[in-house]
Amino acid sequence: MAKWAFNYDSGDYEYIESDGFRIDHGDYAYNWDDSEYRREEERRREDDKMWRGDDDLY
Repeated sequence: MAKWAFNYDSGDYEYIESDGFRIDHGDYAYNWDDSEYRREEERRREDDKMWRGDDDLY
């Protein structure tokens, strides 16, 4: 699912997938703010730790 993220190269906000694919342009962004995707992944890992325990490794 694409998120509204800032593309540093274009200087605009765009819908960008987690792999950098720009939905509106049909190509990839290489210099963009992926912090929302990283936060989402960190939350998922924290939730997994809560249910599985801190000793389990990925």
